[in-house]
This record gives sequence, C-alpha cells and structure tokens, in this order.
Amino acid sequence: MNEVKVPTYVEMAWPTLQAIEGRGGSATVRELSEDVAKLMDLSEEVLEILHRDGPRTKFQCQAGWALSYLGKMGALENSSRGVWSLTNDGRQLDAETDFKGQFREIAREASQRSRSKAATPESPSAGDQQDDLPVDPEDDPAGEDAWQGILLAVLQSLSGPAFEWLCQRVLREHGFGDVKVTKRSGDGGIDGVGVLPVGLLSFRVVFQCKRWQGTVGAPEIQKFQGAMMGQAEKGLFLTTGRFSSKAKEAAVSPGAPAVDLIDGLELCQLLKERDLGVKTEKVTDERVSVDSAFFKQFERA
Repeated sequence: MNEVKVPTYVEMAWPTLQAIEGRGGSATVRELSEDVAKLMDLSEEVLEILHRDGPRTKFQCQAGWALSYLGKMGALENSSRGVWSLTNDGRQLDAETDFKGQFREIAREASQRSRSKAATPESPSAGDQQDDLPVDPEDDPAGEDAWQGILLAVLQSLSGPAFEWLCQRVLREHGFGDVKVTKRSGDGGIDGVGVLPVGLLSFRVVFQCKRWQGTVGAPEIQKFQGAMMGQAEKGLFLTTGRFSSKAKEAAVSPGAPAVDLIDGLELCQLLKERDLGVKTEKVTDERVSVDSAFFKQFERA
C-alpha cells in the first residue's frame, strides 16, 4: 500500500501565492487553506492526516510553515487580525522556478538560525531529505499548536452542558444578545438560540455545540439544517474537532439554510480574543497559557 503523502511547505508555497492573488491580494488562513487544497487537488484523506496527536493536521502545519517563510522573504505580510496580503515584492514573483530557489534559501537561512539556538536540533526524516527541506517537517511553526492543544484537551474534558454554557458565553462576548441554551428533547441538534444585531437589522441564530476530537461530516450539517427549518435565519455549528470538505460544502449548499462553521482551532482563537480562560503575555514573543480553572465554572449540577 502506498503511503499517503502530505505536500511539503516548499511545494505549497507557490500555490499559496497563487491563492492569495486569486483572492485579490489578501486572504485569511481559512480561505488560503481551502484554495491551496483545491489548487493542489488534495484528497480528503490527505487533508485529514493529523500532525502528531492534533489538534492541527499535517496539511495545516505545512501551510503554516509556507506562510511563515513567505513572510520572512518579504512576499507576504500579516495583519494583527490574521489576514495575509501580498507585498509589492510578492507581486513581482512570477517565475515559479526562480521563486522556489529564493524560497528555499530563505527557509534554509531561517532554519540555520533556529538550529543554532537549539541544544539538540532534530533532522528531517529520510523521506523528506529528497526535497532538501531546511527544517524538520514534524515541527510546528512557532509552536503554534502547543497552547491550542492544551486548550482543546480542556474543552473536550467538559461535560456536554458545560460546553454549551461556555459556547453561550463566547457568543455573548462576540456581540450576540438574548442567548439561550435550549433543553428541549428531540430538537434535532439545536443546542441554543441567540440574536445577532447587524447595524439596524438583527438575525435569529440557532447553534449547535459538539465536543468532537475527529471530523464532522456532511450528514451532521445536513441534520442540523433540517432542524433549522422555520426556526432561524442563520445557523452556527461549533465544534472542538474539524469539518470535512463535504461538510463545508453542505453548509453553503443552495436551497439549504446557511450554516457558519467554527472548528476547534477557530474556537481557540475566539476564546483567546476575549481572554476567556486564555492568558496572553507579550515579552518579546507572544506567550499564551490556558487557565483550566476558568472552564470549571461552566460545570453545573
């Protein structure tokens, strides 16, 4: 059986630039991930391979390295809100062969600086040395998944009701009003309801919360859409897991109620943005820690 291979960040760098250009010169990480996967014609099997024990996939990890080094070479810049955009230098990179040489050199230099600071540097696996990768592909860019992994473990340890109360708090902190956790049986997956004001208008939104470690598929989204009929204008599905590409397609399928999707990594960011059980310290680099005690308040008898 052939081993399923996840593209390296060197292979993903050029499609990443193409994806940003295709979006008009700027894009979020989520938009880039979807576009790069399509440009490289990656299968669901490839996209779902976990990086170590998660929460990130190997694809997400490699995509993070690609963005990081594109930023270091001056082709991209990253705003405080996580939007990546093309620079003037990035717009001038139009020859893929020349670009790869420049990209590899930037990555190699950054790797050498990183390794010089490490007491016991790791080496690339034999299977990746053929691509002359300058860093260990199993490492995570800037250790981004360390605090997220800790936080997701805490969230997954909560009881179902506690996780629902936490999601209610998250929605309130992000502008929702009249948020209620429902206790009805046979509600088809609706865990709560709230009202989102947008300017002079407001929208009734129903939400579902799933403490999952794996992947949420299209059937779960479709079941939720069925329960939404006649109940609300919009739906919101929050999970500690991930959404398959089919689930993402189902969420915006024509004729079905629209559902916005919040996966585990995005939920971590929402908690971090509002300092909900997550503390961020800025010295020279940003340091994020998880306050496990914060989440115990959502456990109710």
